[in-house]
Amino acid sequence: MSYLFTSESVSEGHPDKVSDQISDGILDNFLAFDPNSKVACETLVTTGQVVLSGEVTSSTYIDVQNVAREIIKDIGYNNDLYKFSGESCAVMSLIHEQSEDILRGVERDTKQDQGAGDQGIMFGYACNETQESIPLTLDIANKLLFELSRMRRSKTIPYLRPDSKSQVTIEYDENDNPLRIDTIVISTQHDEFDSDDKKMLGKIRQDIIEVLIPIVKESYPESIQKLFNDSIKYHVNPTGKFVIGGPHGDTGLTGRKIIIDTYGGRGAHGGGAFSGKDPSKVDRSAAYAARHISKNLVKAGVSDEILIQVGYAIGVAEPVSLNVNTCGKSKLNISDSKLSKIVKEIFDLKPHSIESRFKLRDPIYLETASYGHMGRKSEKKIKTFNSKYSGVKKIEVELFPWEKLEYVEQIIKSLKL
Repeated sequence: MSYLFTSESVSEGHPDKVSDQISDGILDNFLAFDPNSKVACETLVTTGQVVLSGEVTSSTYIDVQNVAREIIKDIGYNNDLYKFSGESCAVMSLIHEQSEDILRGVERDTKQDQGAGDQGIMFGYACNETQESIPLTLDIANKLLFELSRMRRSKTIPYLRPDSKSQVTIEYDENDNPLRIDTIVISTQHDEFDSDDKKMLGKIRQDIIEVLIPIVKESYPESIQKLFNDSIKYHVNPTGKFVIGGPHGDTGLTGRKIIIDTYGGRGAHGGGAFSGKDPSKVDRSAAYAARHISKNLVKAGVSDEILIQVGYAIGVAEPVSLNVNTCGKSKLNISDSKLSKIVKEIFDLKPHSIESRFKLRDPIYLETASYGHMGRKSEKKIKTFNSKYSGVKKIEVELFPWEKLEYVEQIIKSLKL
């Protein structure tokens, strides 16, 4: 029997993602001037207001209010008509120093013995559904909004405002192969550019279907292009006009889009958010490590689908558990239990080892805070940080290093594939 599966995404202008980007932008600035900073930053945004809270221990001082304002303006909230603007919004900082009780559990005389910053379970997932090894529903949902944002910034579609959401439903066969795209939902904030609401909404629908969809479709190989068909059900701004949006239309909070950040509802999620947390928090770093392992296993040909769970205790370096699940699609003649033991021998999952392997003390996090942390392109980039207290600093970093495939050959050798 076939079935339908749905994933959603939101743009960088969605209020929750505005919060995520501010939190990660503050984290990046602390790490740029003090790589040993301990940061757990939460952000709330609403009409004309930004509230920063959380815990920071660092040797540097960052003007967090200015960082927040610059990120808000870069997203596109630079017009007082939106009732939320980087130039005029109030920014309140309630950030304080990290608890000594937590710090005691993390720091050790020997860095390799660094304990996990908290207890918890983290999941990593990969599949052969896309080149990026993430579910196709999520990949399309992300690409729709990424391209829509590009059109907004380039004025290709001049009436667009920053806030938007997408949702993609695909029909799969009983073997989990995609058959067709069933439904696409897009809600996009917009200027009120016509006094006739019916005409205005008709123009938006036309631009989405005739301008946006073909560009996204053409970005895929032919096998996926075939899934775009004339029977797709489109819901474009289905509630009507969407002029009031962003933090004025809906309060935003850091960490409320964890499924969009990961695998769109496929696999599993341990519940911990990523944004605003330095890599001593295994909610973030271990989730990246688990993704890295699962992707390398899939690309090595171990299975068409891999789900990994890893568990930690606060203050303890070694994970308390590691489980590799091949989802009934293994191409090996060994059990998942045996595979888990082999994976544990190949990959060091102690928090400091993860930090070192991916250089997670580099300021690489703002870019993760919209359009997903997984399935992105690993690339090097020079980032510039400007502080009125510490001057200008240019740092070459590698974005999304957990997406690299440098362990594929070792896995093939170890498993004699």
